[in-house]
Parts: sequence; C-alpha cells; structure tokens
Amino acid sequence: MRIGIIVNDIATEYPGYTTTHIAMTAVNQGHEVCYFNVGDFALRPDDHVYAHALTVPQEKHRSPAKFLEHLRGKGLKNKTEIDLHHLDILLLRNDPSQDAFTRPWARMAGINFANLAMRNNIIVLNDPFGLSLGLTKLYMEYFPEQVRPRTLVTRDKNEAKNFIASEGGYAVLKPLFGSGGHNVFLVRPHDTPNINQMLEAVAREGYVIVQEYLQDAVDGDTRLFLMNGEPLRCKGKIAAIHRKRKTGDADIRSNMSAGAIAVQADVTDRMLELAELVRPRLIQDGIFFAGLDIVGEKILEINTESPGGIGSAEKFEGVPFTSEIILAIERKVARRKQKNDRISNIELATF
Repeated sequence: MRIGIIVNDIATEYPGYTTTHIAMTAVNQGHEVCYFNVGDFALRPDDHVYAHALTVPQEKHRSPAKFLEHLRGKGLKNKTEIDLHHLDILLLRNDPSQDAFTRPWARMAGINFANLAMRNNIIVLNDPFGLSLGLTKLYMEYFPEQVRPRTLVTRDKNEAKNFIASEGGYAVLKPLFGSGGHNVFLVRPHDTPNINQMLEAVAREGYVIVQEYLQDAVDGDTRLFLMNGEPLRCKGKIAAIHRKRKTGDADIRSNMSAGAIAVQADVTDRMLELAELVRPRLIQDGIFFAGLDIVGEKILEINTESPGGIGSAEKFEGVPFTSEIILAIERKVARRKQKNDRISNIELATF
C-alpha cells in the first residue's frame, strides 16, 4: 500500500505519538509511507492535489525514536512532491485545535484537501465529513443523552452561573474548541468569587462549555480505542489506557500534556456498553479510529482527530494493536479495488 499521513508539522512529531507507531508498523510490514505537513498542499489546474512529502526510508525500524531519527535524517533527502491521487490511503492525523489561534488557515486545510483528493478513489481515514463534525466538543451532542454529562454551551455569564448553581456549585468549564486540557477549570462552591474570571478566560476563545462535574474524575479517565466502531482488540486484549491525573484537587485534567500519566486500564462492562451505544453514529460518520474518554458512567469526549496513547496500550497489554490497525486498512484497500467506485469512502471507513 501507498500511505500518506497528514500531520501539523513533522518537526513536532514525537516517538510516543500514535501516528509514529502506526507509520513505523506500516513500513516494517513493507508498505510505502510518506508524511505531509498540513501547509504543504497545492491544487493544480489538472484538478489533482499535490504535496511535498517526507518519505520514510524502506528499512526495518526497531524503535519509534530511531524511526523518527531516520525519517528526519534520510527522509529529508527523499523529500519530493507527490500527486496524492497515486496514494491508496490518506490518514488525517493532524490536530486542528493546535492551529486554531496561531495558524487559523491550517485548521481546515487537511480536511479540505483530503476531500478533493478523495475524488480519485483514495481512501481517507477518518472520513473528512465525520472529522468536520468532530472539530469541536459539540460533537458529543450527536450521541445518546445517556452517554454524556449534563452540558450547557453558552457565552452568557449569567446563564453559565445559573447552571453551576443548579449543579450545587460544582461544574467544569472548558472551551468549545481546544485540546490538551487548555483552559479547563473545575468550579467548586468556594470558587464563587472567581467564577467571572474563569468564564472570561474561557470565553476569550469563543463559546464556553459548562459541564456536570463527575466525581469519578478525581481518579482520572480511561481512553478506550475504537476501530471500525468497535473496541480495538488484539489477541483477546482491548486497547485502552487509564490516564491518572496529577495530584491537586483543583486540577481535574487527565491530559498527558497537562502532566497526567498513563497506567494500565481496567476495561469494565459499562465501558463496553458505552462503546456500543455510540457505535451507530461513529459508523454513520465514517469514523475509523477514535478514542472515548470515559469517567465513571459517562463519556466526557470522543476524540476523532488524532487520538493518542496506542503505544502505551501496547506496552501495558503486550500486544501489537497497531498491526491490527494496518490489517484493517489493508482490508479496506482490497475492498476498494474489488468494488472500485461503487462503495463510498464513508462506508469503507468503518468496513
């Protein structure tokens, strides 16, 4: 297979990233892989999409760190312009929220150019339509009420404060668009004098999510990985990690970038039940690979853009989950060749 991977910037990719693990596994299994920065595209008068690509050397790689070292060393010498229409698979692994304020033009670039490339039967994962829905945390509102916390989305401070009061003085504030735990606040009854400042800090970035506080958040959250709408499994093991937050009652963030640590997850029947409840919508939206962030009985967020942590799940469970991802992609390419253009990208995404 010829696989193209879109990232924010190759220079900011790291060994622990899920993208790195997927790319390394694909190359080790004999597939051609190249990386595209989200700012490297061009649509030419021939209606083809082109991009400057960093091609991964075709050799066995033993560690993600060495893989990236080879990519940035030997790969730079092989940087060429590629016609995306010659690819079999295009993986959208950039995080639009990282570009929202510093490079707003880049936020939709991957989705838009992938949509254009898809006209020539390239399989794009996740499907660009589903990804466009998942650009903000409003995506959770498309899923059954029983899987999500009570939530208000507003820019009205009084409405937000009334909601917090109705929750007994407890709530979580966060921006509608964002990632990595940026500007996430826990409001408690004794924080009343500071609520205006918290709301102002979040509202500077747009709409504010005011969410029911789940007591189990004190223990962190569990990220459960789904592939083709179902929990990702390999040799009887389920791909998941538990993200244990750093100490401090006021900091409820379980993001790795906010200091949380990954530990082995205990996947419960309730987590699998939640996965089943969201499966129909994920399939409808063409979401091939997703991460459910679960606290207690609820899903806090559904990550569709570039969910990370698969390397930690492999380490804890001792099985190659990324091999299962590559195998699933191979099946999609075979299906496309069998059906040609008689099957849509959105159907193939969760086939």
